[in-house]
Amino acid sequence: MARVWQHPFLNVFRHFKVDEWKRSSKEGDVAAVMDRTLKRRVYRIRGSISAGNYIQLPKTSTQSLGLTGRYLYVLFRPLPTKHFVIHLDVSTEDSQVIRVSFSNLFKEFKSTATWLQFPFICEAQLSRPDLGAAAPPGVRWTCLQLDLLDILLIYLNRRYGHLKGVRLCANLLVRNLYTSDLSFNPAVTVSEARQAKLAITPIPREMAFPVPKGKRWHDHYVHVQFPSDSLKALEPVQKSHAPPEAAFLRLVAASRPVQGGASPQVQVPSSVAPHWGPTPPRPLSGVRRSRKRVEGSGGGGPSVVRVGGRGVHVVSHSPAALEDVAVCKPPGRKQSRQKVVPSKTPSPQTDSLPDPVLRLKSVIGFGGHSTRWALWTEDGATVVYPCHAVIVALHVETREQRFFLGHTDKVSALALDGNSSLLASAQGPPPSVVRLWDFRAGVCLALFQSPVHTLSTLSFSRSGMVLCGTGKDGHGRTMVVAWSTDRAGRGGEVAVLGKAHTDADIQAFQVAFFDETRMVSCGRSSVRLWRLRGTGLRSCPVDLGEHHALDFTGLAFMQSQDGCQEPSTHVLLVCSRSGHILEIDCQRLAVRRARRLLPTRPPGRPHLQKQPFTSGPGVPISSLSVSPGVCAVGSGDGYLRLWPLDFSSVLLEAEHEGPVSSVHVSPDGLRVLSTTTRGHLGFLDVLTCEYNVLVRSHTDTVLAFATEPSRRQLATVSRDSSIRVWDLATLRQLYDFTSSDEAPWAVAFHPSQPILFCGFGGGVMRAFSLEALDVLVEHRCHRGSVTGLAVTPDGRFLFSCCSQGGLAQYDCTHPQCCILHAAGNMVNQEAGPSPSTLTVSGDSRLLAFVGPSKYMVTAVDTASLAELWRVNISTLDPAGSSLGSAMTICFSPTPTSHLLVATSANTVLVLDAELGHIVQELSGIQPTASSLALSEGSCFLLTAGNCAIKVWDYPVQAGSGCQVYIGHSEPVQDVAFTPDQRQVLSVGDAIFLWDVLAIPKGTPEGSIHSSAGAPPTDEAAPCRASPVSLGHTEHVAPPSPEHHPRSLLSPGPCTRQLEDPLTGAHELPRQVVPMPARAGLPESSDGVFSVSDDEGPCEESPRLQGSQQAPGSPVLVEKGTGAFGDSARGSAGDPRGLGLSHFHCSWPSAQGASKAEASPAIRPDSYKHFVARFKASTCPKGVPYPPARGEQLRLKAVVGYNGNGRENMVWRPDTGFFAYSCGCLVVVEDLHSGSQQHWLGHPEEISTLALSHNAQVLASASVSSSVATSCLICIWNVPEGSCQRLLSHHAAAIQALAFSPDDGLLATLGNYRDCTLALWSTATFTLVACAHLQEPVHGLAFSPGAAGQLTCVGRAALTLCLPRGADPSLQVHREPVPAEVGAGELSSLCFGSPPLLFCGSTAGRVYAWDTATHRCFLTWEADDGEIGVLLCSGARLVSGSITKRLRLWAMGAVPELRLKGSGARSSPMVMEQQLALDGAVVSAAFDESMDMGVVGTSAGTLWYVSWAEGTSTHLVSGHSSRVNEVAFSPSGSHCATASEDGSVRVWTLASMELVLQFQVLDQSCLCLAWSPPICGHPELHRVAAGYSDGTLRVFRIARTEMEIKMHPHRKALTAMAFSSDGHTIISGDKGGLVAVSRPGTGMTVRVLSDHQGAPISAIQSRSKEYGEFGVEGTDLWLAASGDQRVSVWASDWPEDHCELVDWLSFPAPAHLERPGCQPPSLAAFCPWDRGLLACAGLGLREEVLLYSLRQKQVVEKIPLPFFAVSLSLSPGRRLLAVGSADRVLRLVDCATGRARDLAAHADAVHLCRFAPAGPLLITAAADELLVWEAAGLGPTGGRPAHEGCRGPGARDAVGGIVGLPSVQFK
Repeated sequence: MARVWQHPFLNVFRHFKVDEWKRSSKEGDVAAVMDRTLKRRVYRIRGSISAGNYIQLPKTSTQSLGLTGRYLYVLFRPLPTKHFVIHLDVSTEDSQVIRVSFSNLFKEFKSTATWLQFPFICEAQLSRPDLGAAAPPGVRWTCLQLDLLDILLIYLNRRYGHLKGVRLCANLLVRNLYTSDLSFNPAVTVSEARQAKLAITPIPREMAFPVPKGKRWHDHYVHVQFPSDSLKALEPVQKSHAPPEAAFLRLVAASRPVQGGASPQVQVPSSVAPHWGPTPPRPLSGVRRSRKRVEGSGGGGPSVVRVGGRGVHVVSHSPAALEDVAVCKPPGRKQSRQKVVPSKTPSPQTDSLPDPVLRLKSVIGFGGHSTRWALWTEDGATVVYPCHAVIVALHVETREQRFFLGHTDKVSALALDGNSSLLASAQGPPPSVVRLWDFRAGVCLALFQSPVHTLSTLSFSRSGMVLCGTGKDGHGRTMVVAWSTDRAGRGGEVAVLGKAHTDADIQAFQVAFFDETRMVSCGRSSVRLWRLRGTGLRSCPVDLGEHHALDFTGLAFMQSQDGCQEPSTHVLLVCSRSGHILEIDCQRLAVRRARRLLPTRPPGRPHLQKQPFTSGPGVPISSLSVSPGVCAVGSGDGYLRLWPLDFSSVLLEAEHEGPVSSVHVSPDGLRVLSTTTRGHLGFLDVLTCEYNVLVRSHTDTVLAFATEPSRRQLATVSRDSSIRVWDLATLRQLYDFTSSDEAPWAVAFHPSQPILFCGFGGGVMRAFSLEALDVLVEHRCHRGSVTGLAVTPDGRFLFSCCSQGGLAQYDCTHPQCCILHAAGNMVNQEAGPSPSTLTVSGDSRLLAFVGPSKYMVTAVDTASLAELWRVNISTLDPAGSSLGSAMTICFSPTPTSHLLVATSANTVLVLDAELGHIVQELSGIQPTASSLALSEGSCFLLTAGNCAIKVWDYPVQAGSGCQVYIGHSEPVQDVAFTPDQRQVLSVGDAIFLWDVLAIPKGTPEGSIHSSAGAPPTDEAAPCRASPVSLGHTEHVAPPSPEHHPRSLLSPGPCTRQLEDPLTGAHELPRQVVPMPARAGLPESSDGVFSVSDDEGPCEESPRLQGSQQAPGSPVLVEKGTGAFGDSARGSAGDPRGLGLSHFHCSWPSAQGASKAEASPAIRPDSYKHFVARFKASTCPKGVPYPPARGEQLRLKAVVGYNGNGRENMVWRPDTGFFAYSCGCLVVVEDLHSGSQQHWLGHPEEISTLALSHNAQVLASASVSSSVATSCLICIWNVPEGSCQRLLSHHAAAIQALAFSPDDGLLATLGNYRDCTLALWSTATFTLVACAHLQEPVHGLAFSPGAAGQLTCVGRAALTLCLPRGADPSLQVHREPVPAEVGAGELSSLCFGSPPLLFCGSTAGRVYAWDTATHRCFLTWEADDGEIGVLLCSGARLVSGSITKRLRLWAMGAVPELRLKGSGARSSPMVMEQQLALDGAVVSAAFDESMDMGVVGTSAGTLWYVSWAEGTSTHLVSGHSSRVNEVAFSPSGSHCATASEDGSVRVWTLASMELVLQFQVLDQSCLCLAWSPPICGHPELHRVAAGYSDGTLRVFRIARTEMEIKMHPHRKALTAMAFSSDGHTIISGDKGGLVAVSRPGTGMTVRVLSDHQGAPISAIQSRSKEYGEFGVEGTDLWLAASGDQRVSVWASDWPEDHCELVDWLSFPAPAHLERPGCQPPSLAAFCPWDRGLLACAGLGLREEVLLYSLRQKQVVEKIPLPFFAVSLSLSPGRRLLAVGSADRVLRLVDCATGRARDLAAHADAVHLCRFAPAGPLLITAAADELLVWEAAGLGPTGGRPAHEGCRGPGARDAVGGIVGLPSVQFK
């Protein structure tokens, strides 16, 4: 009802009777005046101080307006030449109060969790409005329309509740405020809208401004709408706390209407040139600052566009399209710069930044404002302490941290109430801000400003109803304030109960635990008791007598022994800096007793027995804390001491490294928390007498840090003169080096040795040994302070620079790290210490720095320090008054070869690291960026400036947003990614560790196909199943949702009518799996409802009409009430049971298949589910598999393993049987000899395998295809190696296979798209039972102890009782899920010794179940990520997870823990060993003793694991992504492969074992060439590889090193070849350029642009006789491009001679099977005729052309049934191999003209290469490599090639050549 009375709008001033000032208030110069323009009375608010002159609604801050309207309309006019401020207090749905402020006083947008500040720019006839400028003289009346809902949603991701309060501050005129849920157009009245019939909402007459006749509204007034529509469009993608754009409200002096009177957002007449407005800080964009007037708005942020001579309306962010524009080149240097400018047509916003990118994980630091505050929670398990502006809750056992973020400056005080439900925190510098938190939920309940300028103490009453604080006011007087917090948790305000000033000093303050109206304070010469009465605070001093001059530092109440709560029974203890402890009688206000703590060990004397309370100099006591039994005292001598309450003797003491600043006894009295002035936090365990350090921290600003990847260590240097080394995994301090005479300024790790380099302020560079913990060497070669250090990644050189501009080079390979070079005036002398002063490229070749001036950036060679280039980056900044200087620099990760330079002009320059050219300029970076960091994949750019970290989506060039992360209270000094790229480190006031949450997009699943030519499929004949009686069934009420979760089984095996048609597919893992909607079941006439298995003839409705069913459909019947909506149940004894009928399932209809495709399921948040590779190819029909034995063509070897499969590897140690899947093949390999068998029968990728317990039967499953709409399951006879049966039932993919313990049943589980569980009899392989699951299930296993039980895991553990005898029903029991699972799911399972069941979860925990009692009795955290594999045998358990870790656990104590029941839930488990692999663990098999096993990973690798030796060895290692090229060594003994993953791998052809691998990160290797033989130098074998960034690398095989890296191309290399002498490389790129390079010199000697415009698809070179073909030269080479052109050249490279021999050009094919997919242009020299060229993909037809270079014409055509995508010719035999996009490999014998088609790949055969010697052929499809042995085609082995080109019908005849049976799938 709250919205009804406010509709359609509400006049706020009238409703709250502002003129009476009863429900509103005014302060300062506020008066009602008559406005001449509006001719109405308005309120004028003016004054020199805005905060002292205002109108406030409601009257007090404790009240609320309660206005729920979405839009707030403010009708106001800023006073000319003045500033104004408007504050809005907006409440969210969760009662969080957010302050939203608008002012022309603000110079930039600012955002915190509870405050948004928007600059308001007034503009009138000004070409360049200044931020923070006063209103111009011609400012007009404005209608400010604020969308409060969108403001909170876009900028804070919060939901709008209501408007709580408004404060209008000087200087402005205000007419009124209105709220409404409607968006009005102020320029159109109601009458105008009716007359023109406009589809807009006109403004009500009461709200309208008067418009003179004949005039237009926009000529006199301004309409400001915020957020603008363009900003609202960002809402779905911008959800971070950072604003999606720099938010500015712009008020301009003129605007233009649109036709019909509607108000425009932006109007730019074509006849008027627009004008750029000011460029405020904005998100990172590719927009380069340009002096050219460009039409449209800026692509990265808001801008002002001039219309005529009077400006425009409101202009805000509008994403713009990008285009490349050439710019002027500086003289003397050839370069080009990419400049991105907005186009006239805005492009849609594209922002690929995940939300959020970072999440704060850990903080290393303590204190900030002081080190006094550390508190225990009520349970004594958590410590709460401040770390500068962050409040940390640290669990002392698990060391997990929880954060309270929101403060913008250092926290000065903390307080917890008695039950730890409320937390209060105060912010230090004036004005002091207090936050009230819900401690358990971590939510800020209230934010209010304290009347105390600087709060130093806070204290809660025990109930939490009263909060007191003390500090200094603005005049330096001590002030005490008491607040009431009882309404804070209910959305109310925190009210002031009382406040008082006092002249007494207060160092400690506490509310009495027995009476919340009584308080006590102590300080210098003062102890006072306080009392809260009414609205006043009163105090009285304690008579201290002779102790009146003491400086008191702490206090505590000593509770009475009898538990009496009377004030008279409690004693107050106070301590002082002189060592005195006074007992004070609170009733008599006098000192009872005084004691004094004396030193226990005088200097130079041995340790004496303590005699603490005698005369002499005392030990300063800083704090004390009292429990019922002991008193803890912290003192300045560094000791924490525990005393009995009579202080007779010391019970315990703990010595600290510095003075103790505070102590706090836990509520149970068993632990004593202590803090020190040196930043240490820890606790003393009273029972064990052990001291545990919780936090160590720097005590001053952290200047720089360095990381060491191999040992995962972090080194930091600070202004506190310390160097500290931390363990990145545990964040514990390992080492601490302290320098007393000079402070360290820079730090760096040696990349391979335990050595730490550090530069100091005195100009010294020292090297520390982390093993000997000593200084190795010290060099003093600088005159100034060392400001930067850098080590080359290869560990050869170290560089240091100083504040005097000096640069030094050190030899790190020398034991003494000797100095090689020292030069002066190299580095900028004006720069202070910075981690990015020096930066080294990833290949260790380049060193870059800012210098010799701040306007110059220089790059030198790391070995010689020879200058390579120098760039002057000075440009005019936006203000036009100063030159832009370089602030910080960093190299991009290799191999992009870019140098990023942040400038003072708010830009980042991207320079070519090799040449120094400016490649791009990114604008919108915050000024004075102190640090830059770019992720390895060049996806995210980090910038650090002021107190925030910003994350930018680096590849996006315009319209991209950034995310801002706060937490630091001081400027961030350095930020960088950790070496594993999973986390981000930032340092400043403390060390912050952030988790990187970016998740790569899932791989889209492609179309899935099947094949013919396989054993016949068993399809169960359809039959009608009779209803199954469930016996006596009682009437049981439906289970409540909270006690009985929805069953995982739906009534029917394939009821696709129940699928939600609105559910869309999404390949990304989801946090929560959406539950399918429960479809209603119609009630039949006899009270029994049934569900059909078939899809039925009607697709419009999923419901069944009455009891009509399709013939032969299985029926689920339940006896009982038959009430609509009752869930199916089994017997009365098990209300969760579910009876399923016995049936045989037929193939689903095409109608059902189409419906299943139209309603794809959502992929669960689990990596356990198989994801097929995306394929554009289709499965061939009628093409045979290659024969296992034969003389013509034999599959010899398979290289690779399906890393995307799940449980697709089996190994049986007792028999030695070892099998795995690769593509659509089952590979059976002998681990001793390495020989392989290849079982072919699947048309698509194999998802999973299962081996029977007797190792006689292997089951393999593949995904569905276009040929067969169901998945194919092959049943293999292991001894014979033949497929004996084909099964099909599941519709999408099969998740898991499992044989029962007696091998009598085979269970098949469909994936999340299918959700079907089927049971097959292994005797006849007929379907026994089937069930459709309503939730995705991730794994299944048969119980070895309980015969006939099958367990599945997903959202819960599900036990199924299998059919027995004549009873065909499945009884289901859902196990109770432990609370620790939370929102996660169970992902894996395995059975131990009966009755144990172990389950892994997506959260990394393992749960142990007792299957006899159906309860979980044990759980432990086994990993950091999802556990996908669990194996158990005996007393050992192996777990494998997505985190690439394999762990071995000792389970010997589990049976004993099972007997303890729930008491063993938190018992720790012992991890015996751990191995880190190269990918997520997807399959594993171990022997019975769990000593050795085989493990498969998602990286496509199979490992042999030996726990006894603690080793892992490669068994099978293939590429994890597409193989782009294969090159052979000249001798034919080895081959090299290039892959999309950037790797170059060298294999032996005899065994196809991996010999060598070269890896380039973040680049794709697209082409490859092996150098020809060089006589007498076999060691000079080299492999050249071309990469996607245009670089060319030459690798020396014998030395296993990279010989040289060249950059001859700007675009990706696509083809390359060596010259005949091996000294020249010819390479072609994607743009059609051909470059000739000399690897010996690294120079590119020639560039040919004849093919420019089309990518080079092939380059081949061979030797030539001199004068052959009538041209000179010793080499003949060709180049083919994608535009059907081939050029042939003759060259003599030593003489620099190159001549065109021939040019071939062909028309493009007119009709393609796949429109838009042009076949590649292929060409190769014919090895058996040196004058012939073989060409494919050229011309109009599918054929291979043989072209004669001598006759200049085509001499032969070999027809093909398809367009070729790969081509190769055998040098030894006249064989031609052609690969197709339809997965067919054709082998043509050119001598006999016969051809053969074979299918063995699961994707297009995009690569085929014959070995130079021997009959080997290698083919590739995606990441699969098949090695064939070809011996030609005999007279019976093929047919004439021309017979195979009669069309698709002719290809089907090939199916009978080999003789394998074929099946036609429907």
